[in-house]
Amino acid sequence: MEQLQALLAVLDDGVIAQPAADRVVAACGQPGPVSGSVTHAAGEQISTYHRLNVRLRQLPVNDEFGELKDRAGRLLAYHQWILHQAVNLVGAGVHPDSRVEAARQRLHGLGRPGDGLRQLRDEVRDLAEQVRAQETAAP
Repeated sequence: MEQLQALLAVLDDGVIAQPAADRVVAACGQPGPVSGSVTHAAGEQISTYHRLNVRLRQLPVNDEFGELKDRAGRLLAYHQWILHQAVNLVGAGVHPDSRVEAARQRLHGLGRPGDGLRQLRDEVRDLAEQVRAQETAAP
């Protein structure tokens, strides 16, 4: 149960950080110049997801919950990666290239992996509640 609670805490923190990360990625994709405050905020979000990945890697999880931890790791890594890519595409705008600019303007947010992280958090929360109910019902 403690393992699920620890995993749930990491996932909760990842989901809590999502709205800001989503806004930053979308802002990096807006036409025209991107302000330094956006890239600064992106850097803060990159750090947030890096810390969450570190916390997740340090979680001792038995085989029963290993697949959940692996999925969480992939989703958190994606969040960190897309934020980093968004900043890279903004930085590449210093030397304009139509392909880079087109790629940058396709950034609209976290997309399906953002949904996936929320769904995984909900799945782990439900599983933790089931385990807690079983432990409470056991003699």
